[in-house]
This record gives sequence, C-alpha cells and structure tokens, in this order.
Amino acid sequence: MLVSALLTSVGINFGLCVLFFILYSILRKQPSNYEVYIPRLVADGSSKRRSHFNLERLIPSPGWVKRAWNVTEDDLLSASGLDVVVFMRVITFSLKVFLFTAIIGIFVLLPINFTGGELSEIDLEDLSSYSLDVFTISNVKSGSKWLWAHFCAVYLVTAFVCILLYNEYKYICLKRIAYFHSSKPQPHQFTVLVRSVPVSSGSSVGESVERFFTEYHPSTYLSQMVVHRTNKLRSLINDAKKLYKRIIHLQSDPNKQKNTRIGLFGQKVDLMDQFEKKLEDIEENVRLEQSEVSMAEEVRAAFVSFKTRYGAAIAFHMQQSTNPTQWVIEQAPEPKDVYWPFFSSSFMRRWISKLVVIVACILLTILFLIPVVLVQGLTNLSQLEIWFPFLKSFLTITFVSSVVTGYLPSLILLLFLKIVPPIMEFLSSIQGYICHSDIEKSACNKVLWFTIWNIFFATVFSGSVLYQVSILLDPKNIPSKLAVAVPAQASFFVAYVVTSGWTSTASELFRIIPLFCSLIRRPFSKDTDDDFEVPSIPFHRDIPRILFFALLGITYFFLAPLILPFLLIYLCLAYVIFRNQFINVYAPRYETAGKFWPIVHNSMIFSLVLMQAIAVGIFTLKKLSVASTLIFPLVVLTLLFNEYCRKRFLPNFIAYPAEVLIKRDREDQNDRTMGEFYDKLVTAYQDPAMLPIHFSDNGESLNSPLISSTV
Repeated sequence: MLVSALLTSVGINFGLCVLFFILYSILRKQPSNYEVYIPRLVADGSSKRRSHFNLERLIPSPGWVKRAWNVTEDDLLSASGLDVVVFMRVITFSLKVFLFTAIIGIFVLLPINFTGGELSEIDLEDLSSYSLDVFTISNVKSGSKWLWAHFCAVYLVTAFVCILLYNEYKYICLKRIAYFHSSKPQPHQFTVLVRSVPVSSGSSVGESVERFFTEYHPSTYLSQMVVHRTNKLRSLINDAKKLYKRIIHLQSDPNKQKNTRIGLFGQKVDLMDQFEKKLEDIEENVRLEQSEVSMAEEVRAAFVSFKTRYGAAIAFHMQQSTNPTQWVIEQAPEPKDVYWPFFSSSFMRRWISKLVVIVACILLTILFLIPVVLVQGLTNLSQLEIWFPFLKSFLTITFVSSVVTGYLPSLILLLFLKIVPPIMEFLSSIQGYICHSDIEKSACNKVLWFTIWNIFFATVFSGSVLYQVSILLDPKNIPSKLAVAVPAQASFFVAYVVTSGWTSTASELFRIIPLFCSLIRRPFSKDTDDDFEVPSIPFHRDIPRILFFALLGITYFFLAPLILPFLLIYLCLAYVIFRNQFINVYAPRYETAGKFWPIVHNSMIFSLVLMQAIAVGIFTLKKLSVASTLIFPLVVLTLLFNEYCRKRFLPNFIAYPAEVLIKRDREDQNDRTMGEFYDKLVTAYQDPAMLPIHFSDNGESLNSPLISSTV
C-alpha cells in the first residue's frame, strides 16, 4: 500500500467521524430520539420525552464530551457495576501500554526503519508515492547494528506490559473484594445449584433435596427451589404478552380501525372482543400448564439456599457424595442472570449441542476465508486488474486506486465482522451454560479467537485453509514464516485500525441501526412506552475488538511503529464514547464482579508471546542470531509470569476466600433486615414462568405489568 492510499483512508475515516459527531450532537437533543441516545435516562425518569421546541436543539455542541470525561470511576461503579469499571480499565490499560510503546516506536524505531535503506533511497519531496514498507523493519539492512534497538524495545515493552498486567490484576482483585464487602446481601451469595439429584422411588426431587441437605448441612441449610421444564409455558406467556400489547395499541389509538371482516364476504367482528377472548383462553391455558408443570415436569436440579455465605461456599467446594456424578454442585448466578431454557434441555441434547457448536465454529471459520481472500485481492491492484480487466482504466485514477486499496478492504472486513458476535452468542446459548453472563463470557472468547485467527493469521498467511493448517503442524518453522508474512501485511493492518477502529467506535456513538429501527417504527406507533427497553452492555462485541487492536499494537510496535498513533486515537475515542454510552445508553443486565478480566489477561499474554515469536524469526531473517537466541529466555519468563498470576489472582475470581465470607456473615448477625432477606431468598429462584399472570381488565395503565412480581 502506498502512503497516498493510507492518507486517503485516514481522510475518509476522519471525515466520517466528524460527521457522526456533528449528527450525534444534533440528533441526541431531539425528544423523538431520546429512546435511541439516552434510553437509560428516560427509563430512570431523569429525562422527559417531550418538551417545547428550542432552536438550540439544531446547533451541535460538544457538551457531552465534557460530561463523559468528568465521570469518575466511582460514578461508573455505583451506576453500572464493577464489570463496566473493568471494561474501562481495559481501555486505560491499553492507553498506558501504547503511550509507552509510542514513545519508543515513534521517536526511536521509526527513524531507524525509515533511514534503513534496504528497500530504496527515500526522497522526502515525493514521500506519498512510496510504499508503507519503508516505515517497517523490512527497510533495515540485514546484520545492521541498529537492529539491537528493536531487540531492546522488545525486552522493555514486555517488562512494562507485565508490570502493568500484575498491577491491574491486583487492583481489580482488591476492587472485586471491596465491591463484595460494600454490596447488600444478594441471593446468589447464599445459594448453589445442585444437579444430578438422585431420586428414590416414591419421592420427589424436592423431597430428596430437602432430606439430603437437612441431614448433612443441618446448621446452615435454609430452603430449596426445584427447577421445572417450562419451555412450553414460556411460549404461551410470550404469546400472551404479544396479544396484550396489541390490545393496548388498539386502546391507545382511537382512530385505529377496530373491526375486521372474516374472509372476503364474511361478517365484521370487533377486534377488541376477539383479542380479549383469545387472551382469556391463553391465560387459562397458562394456569393449566403451570399446574401440570408444578406437579410433573421436574428437572433433577434445584437451587439450594443457606443461612450463611460460608455455608454455601462449603457446599460448593466439597464433594457431596461418594459418587461424584451425583449431587453435582456449582455456584448459582444472580436470579435475573439465570438462563432458564437451559433446564428444559435433556443431557443428551446439550451434549449434541456442544458437538454442533464445535462443527459450526469450524464451518464459520472456513466460510469467513471468502471475504478475507476478497480483501487480499483488493489490496493488490495487479491482482485486481487480472480478475476484472474491464476496470483497468478506472483503477489508474489515483484517488480511486487509493480508496480501493486503502479504505475498501478494511470496510468489507468490518461489515462481515458485524455478524460474528450475534452468531457466537447464539452458539454459546445452546452450549449448556446456566446463566447469561457465562454465555456472554463464552461468546467473548469465541469472538476474540475467531477474530485473531480469521483477521490476523488468515490475512498474514493468505492462502488456503490447508496451507494455514500446515503451518501449525510444523511449529519449528512458525517464527520464520511469521517473520516473512507479518511485516508484509503491516500496511493492511494500519489501514484496518483506521477504518475498523475509528469508524466502528464513531458508529457506536451514532447508533445507526437503533436509529433506523426507531425511524421505521415511529409512523406505526404513536407511543412506544410499552415496547421500550434499555439495551444491555454488549461485552462480547466490544472487549474482543479492543483486545484484537491491542494484539496488533503489541505485535507491530517494533515492526511497523506507524500503527501506534492511529491506535492511540482509537483508544482515546473509545475512552470518551464508551463512558458516554454507559451513562446514557446501556444498563447492566447482570454483574459478574469483574470476571471478564482473566480473558483480558490471557489475551495480552498471548499477544506478548506472539510478538516474541515474530521477533525470533525477524532477527534470524536479518542475520542477527545472537539477538534471536536471547529472545527465548524472554518467552520463558513471560510464561512463568503468567503462571504466577494464575496461581496468585485467578482463585479470587472463581470464588471468594473464607475470611471474606465469614467477615460478612458476622456483620449480618447484627443486621435487623436479614429476616426479611431470608423470606425473599426462599422464592428468589422461582422460575418467572411459574409466577401467576394478571391482565388489566379495566385498562388502568399502558405500562401495567403482565406478570406480577409476587407469588
């Protein structure tokens, strides 16, 4: 890629970002767009939907940037929980890393690369016509003593990243414990999920659970809630909800036609009467199904609650039976985090689903090579002219060739990557996880490694699937092949950061898809209060993106330091925009208390080891064998550091230590509200589908709940 193509891509993306910011500053002020740009404030009652016209709404203003910038970590913690704090720590951690690497890369390594003289002599007056390769390590002559600067940079950056990782892991670990101490008693802290319950003839699952825990945990056992299969019941309730909303729409719009004709020449019927009768039938079916489910459709699983957190922890950590396949215990998620469809699936169905997910991930990976190959063709003008000879004259125009080779390839990959997170979330949902948070963590891992393989390795080793597999089957030659292939794709990844990073972050602020959906739905509904829902935080979409850019920055900082300024701009945009979104748009659906951080840590360690492997190959290729040999101890030290962090910090992310649990339990002994909490704990894990449903017979309120919150 030429410098001119990169400048064209930067110009286009910068213009798009400015356009998005201006449009956002105007559109967010319009009351009709409040549900798109400030849904959380609308739901909290902090902002009203309707107000009088004001000319100021048509003038863009940067006030939202200042408000987002002034939000403190404590504000985010109290408003959105520790998971959001950890998300922002990922961004600030990356900013610290790339500020440090930018100082070394831009002021030390980039001049060395630029003046290396291996590829060609540089004419500064005609710089735009040169390839971006003149800014990479490929331009440094083999055997040059200047390569020792790159060697020292690899060691310095590895040490700096490891120090930051240790401090962040320690900080988040302490923050997690402090968050636990400061939070009110939560049902999941006192509860475990028991599966594979053995049931003797003549007794139910509930009776077996009650008998077992009363005998073996007599001092701490409190209650149990047996799980039922409610997939059919949930389907009926969903039908009732949809019908109820249609009735509300008819009631709220006096001009809407409320009569319809049956058939072409049939008699007219009142829609309201028809819908109400149908709703009554569904309600009766729901009651009958609830009665049948409560009597027969038991799953051999139950949520068991204890009087103390320590009692629940003992049950979780100890094997309950001489047969380890029975009375299997795992930590219970928050009640609102439970993924109830999991319990309606049989063991065989979940086992088959896991195999299906593996096959689906492999097929998706193979299919995704099609857009990758297409993108690689676009980055090569000569290849493109062979494929499409009729475009040859058109591609000779400088601006067109710059757009095609610099901007278009990254844009195509960005559009294809948009469909990956929802697909991975769906695949994780059928894999057998009991809660939404586990589903999202699994999807986060899938999206991350899918992106690394399909965007990084598939682009670097452009070729067939068999060629990529053959590289992995020959591990001794991986560093040498990486050394040749990775620097060759530096220009593509620089453009990818600009296009995918800048544009995707700006579009996150603009919320294009929710805005279009709102505009389409608006003419058909005067009042959307009943359909209004605050979106949840898409961790599985955004964390992998940030980590992938971090991988690009770490692997390319000494190969092509030119990537670093563009990464810093992306991270600065992400820092401001996501703080704004957490204040105004997203609401937490669950709280894992920072359990996403181990994914971040593992990804950064992988990035460091990958960078070191590339360094081994590069120094070997550049005939600096001593430097290549001296990199091996660094790989070993990095892996030992990772193992130390895994032993030192990871156990605190799996379960809380006994001293923390016992301290909280002792504090609860003086809490007068614990009696009321225990009363609520008994029914906290009742399946929402088993709760009685109530419909408004008098049309009291458009927002009256369909399902009651009490039994």
